[in-house]
Amino acid sequence: MAAFHIVVIGAGALGLASALELSERGVAVTVIEADTVAGGSTGRSVGVVGTQHVTALDVALRAYGLRRIQSWSARGLEFQAIGYLRLGRSARDLEMFERSLGFQRDAGIDNARILGPTELNVLVPDMSTDGIAGGLFGPDNGFLDPYQLCSLLVEMVRELGGIVRQRCRLLGADRVGAGYRLATSAGAIDCDGVVIAAGAWAGRVAELFGKQLPVLPERHQAVTIRLAKPLLYVMPMVMDLVYGGGGTGLNFRHDRPGQLIAEIHKAAETAAVDPDDYDEQIDEAAKDHLAELLLERLPGLHGAGFGRGWAGLYPQTIDGRPFVGPFDGEPRLVAVAGAGGYGIQLSPIIGALAADWLTLGAPTTMPDAAALRPDDLRIGRST
Repeated sequence: MAAFHIVVIGAGALGLASALELSERGVAVTVIEADTVAGGSTGRSVGVVGTQHVTALDVALRAYGLRRIQSWSARGLEFQAIGYLRLGRSARDLEMFERSLGFQRDAGIDNARILGPTELNVLVPDMSTDGIAGGLFGPDNGFLDPYQLCSLLVEMVRELGGIVRQRCRLLGADRVGAGYRLATSAGAIDCDGVVIAAGAWAGRVAELFGKQLPVLPERHQAVTIRLAKPLLYVMPMVMDLVYGGGGTGLNFRHDRPGQLIAEIHKAAETAAVDPDDYDEQIDEAAKDHLAELLLERLPGLHGAGFGRGWAGLYPQTIDGRPFVGPFDGEPRLVAVAGAGGYGIQLSPIIGALAADWLTLGAPTTMPDAAALRPDDLRIGRST
């Protein structure tokens, strides 16, 4: 594979994980990034890694990611295993949690468990359990620093001979034989294949190849919470949302002693924005809404106040599933896009699948992920 040259467009978590997987398989890799490493959605992520999901594929994808991220601790990645708690409000939610435990066991995770309201009060003493039927808890889940993750991935890619070029914008693309010639702001690049990993800009990049990739950049906001005094326990990641069920979308977690981070992941439709022109600061309406939800769910945090807030983008697809795989008729043009707010935790498996498609022609690491490719059916449903 040494003579096989792949260009990865985008130096966020998905692009760099794809570059690493390809490099580890002996492929020559060049990563081009229009801005800086982790300069898009990745750098504005809260960095959560969790397996407490309710479908077999969602759990399997994240279990792979969790193990890979844990393995990178040997290279210095600081993964904070504070635990991940998903709240359920109904008997139906608890039934989904029971199924999730089975999916997690199938994926090699056997320490997740369902907690009742009394156990939740012990785990998170400052949290109200009003309206909560129970929770799905994974003690090995946690969070990481997105910039540290991307810096480590860049380091490993370069160690294997890969090239990472910042401030290198794609301007155009032409098919040349079985490969491509890319026009960039730093000159032309010839390659045998391409990975589109441009996050919120993935749809625009796909258009340069004459392809449709419906990824909608949704603006989401987060804020730090300064506590009056440090908690006597570590607050796990708490998510009040079950897809197909209910919840407000509120989530919050420990960040550092005396500080939490909170955001609303997704509880309603959010309009797409221009990724080149959106407000990167949290607005007052969002603060007011978060304050209302936090006062209801964390009534024990007396004297807490908001600190720094910001806004980032979720590259979202219409059905909530990422695109991973080649376009029809273009086996060497692979999309890795639309991971929503889950790019960090999905990056290891998405990178492996991208490398599978380019080197083996099939998603051998996880065959069920063939359903994620950007084929005509999914695009037709997404327009």
